[in-house]
Amino acid sequence: MLETSARLLRLLSLLQSRRDWSGTALADRLAVTTRTVRNDIERLRSLGYHIDSSTGPTGGYRLGAGAATPPLLLDDEEAVAVAVGLRAAAAGSVTGLEDPALRALIKLEQTLPPRLRHRVDALRSATVSAAGGGPTVDAALLTALAAATRDHERITFDYKDRRRLAEPHRLVYTGRRWYLLAWDVDRGDWRTFRADLVVLRESPGGPRRFAPREPPGGDAVAHVLRGVASTAWRVPARIRLHAPIADVTARLASTAGLLTPTGDATCELETGADKLIDLAGFLGSIGFAFTVLDPPELRDLLRDLAARYQAAVSGGTVSGGTVSGGTVSGGTVSGDATAGSGADQAGTRTIE
Repeated sequence: MLETSARLLRLLSLLQSRRDWSGTALADRLAVTTRTVRNDIERLRSLGYHIDSSTGPTGGYRLGAGAATPPLLLDDEEAVAVAVGLRAAAAGSVTGLEDPALRALIKLEQTLPPRLRHRVDALRSATVSAAGGGPTVDAALLTALAAATRDHERITFDYKDRRRLAEPHRLVYTGRRWYLLAWDVDRGDWRTFRADLVVLRESPGGPRRFAPREPPGGDAVAHVLRGVASTAWRVPARIRLHAPIADVTARLASTAGLLTPTGDATCELETGADKLIDLAGFLGSIGFAFTVLDPPELRDLLRDLAARYQAAVSGGTVSGGTVSGGTVSGGTVSGDATAGSGADQAGTRTIE
């Protein structure tokens, strides 16, 4: 049996790990009686931790919000993860978190032991943050969506001038935007919503729990990335990469698009961009041989660019204009034209 002080720390860690615990479940995890659990709960309360309790078949304990924030217990990996996350938040894709994230980071780094501070410093020196160019999201909104997702509570919200009722499953950040994967109750299907367009409303009758569903294909992130690649970009693209999928996965970020193996030495990438010229630049930087499957306009652009690059190294010239924007027209790469709006393509929509 654990000593009292160690057991209290273990109990606190369990209460922080999920929302609700029954007394029996806590007793089993701590290898003590339910009476001991009750006594330990009272000890934590006397130390300033606000712990709610309820009776009955569904009763139990929940770590609540008190007047002040008591200490949290973090293991080594959690402490490093929080420090890295706070640094990313201070750089900010979430509106309103920059200053508080920086203040929290300063407090955390002051208390980190040297072995962990060295790890955080190494990560800081080896990484650089580049602006993603996507819209920012209100921190309070993300927190509310995350809480509803964790607690399996339905949410009511306005989205593009329509009222929605949904069961939130997962928040996914693609490096450019935040998305909410949810089961649309009225439509009876999975939908992916841009978090920056969600306006939460009070649910009639209060929060209502739901039973979690298996995400499409068993992988929520892959489902969102597939939808983003096919509909959220103005220029969706399918690219065959002439390399094993393991090699490609090791080099490309998951937010680059959806990868599907097509053989031992090839795979297919579903990706996209707002302009063809951006796609061309991305494909030129990945370091793998590739074949453009769609769109045909991208093939035309790459052909034109290849001629210009060849002329640049051979001292020749290419007739027909200059490179200045989006698609090929009469030998010239110009303007902001695209290969069509992926967001308006016909077919089943999963990105709202």
